[in-house]
Amino acid sequence: MPASPLPALWSSDALVLLSLLLLTLFSLKLLPVREIYDLVNPRPSSSESSTPFSVHHAVASYSQYHRLSTQELGRMRSSYTRLLTRQQKRIAYDMGYTKKLNRYAEVIDLNAQFMTKVCSFVETLYGIPPSPSSSAGDLTRVRESLRHLVRDWSAEGTHERQTTFAPILSALSLPRGSSVLVPGAGLSRLAYELARRGYAVTACELSAYQNLLFKLMCECDREGQYEICPYAHWWSHSRATADLFRSVKVPDVVPRLSSLSFSLVEGDFLGLPSEPTYDAIVTLFFIDTSTNLLSTLARIHALLKPGGTWINLGPLLWTPGQQAAMECSLDEVIWAAESAGFDFSVQAGGAKTRTVECEYTADPRAMMRWVYRAEFWLARKV
Repeated sequence: MPASPLPALWSSDALVLLSLLLLTLFSLKLLPVREIYDLVNPRPSSSESSTPFSVHHAVASYSQYHRLSTQELGRMRSSYTRLLTRQQKRIAYDMGYTKKLNRYAEVIDLNAQFMTKVCSFVETLYGIPPSPSSSAGDLTRVRESLRHLVRDWSAEGTHERQTTFAPILSALSLPRGSSVLVPGAGLSRLAYELARRGYAVTACELSAYQNLLFKLMCECDREGQYEICPYAHWWSHSRATADLFRSVKVPDVVPRLSSLSFSLVEGDFLGLPSEPTYDAIVTLFFIDTSTNLLSTLARIHALLKPGGTWINLGPLLWTPGQQAAMECSLDEVIWAAESAGFDFSVQAGGAKTRTVECEYTADPRAMMRWVYRAEFWLARKV
């Protein structure tokens, strides 16, 4: 994606230090949480509100979840009423299909309660109120965010995380305190796990849909504080209605950042200052989101210190409609990376990469599996 101005760095360490400073300056008077958030997280500017991944767009989408989902349910009820004969409706009723539609309405209400929590949190954080009547809502991104939340911050997502995190954590062997950048961090679970291992981690994520949910997880009082139904919106390949409407609790772990060296940059990776800052850069399901692969490779190289490590794991799913400048095959990506100044470590069997079969935001109980044959590599800046 094209470079965009970066909002302020969001760091739990910075929040703690700033809070202590304020307490001192105000003779140990406690400031309201809102005031501290305003200082650390300035309200997004009006110029940022027009981007599809902005806080304003995310809030509009989260606050419209109930309305848009209920409209969709209305269309489903209409199709049921209009297309079935009287006898077929009786069969469907005996099957329990009417109860299924009613249950879906209850699940929408449950998820909407979570969306209300998100919007209230954002209003506290940025002073941006919910906008349930806005025309800017994107229901698809909200539903994707629920699935990402399960992947990163639930017990149900453990298998997916282990499959993709393990090769990265095993390959990254640097002294404690080494600086690590995670572009396209999503809900930042990988970045958090790296910070837990003693690295000084910077997570970079463009999407406010993801960043807001991560911040909400950081504010949780306990594990399993929120309950969501992430699989209810896609009825294909479902073995049982109960599976479709099952709930998942998040987070499985409350990310306490005060004892870690962790910061979050909210903005486009290509907008980061092009200086050799990091000992390692870790990209997970990231490089194929680039509209300009060559710019992405050049920026990864520029941000690494001499001899720095780049670890990648992911597919090459060039998203339709993103108008990527190039849609490269794996051999072309490797060629471009070597031309940019990377030396690839040889994997088992003499290859420069190795295949890791994995899923992404999958429903483990569904009748369908979408398995990526993702590629893993370790390269060094030369």
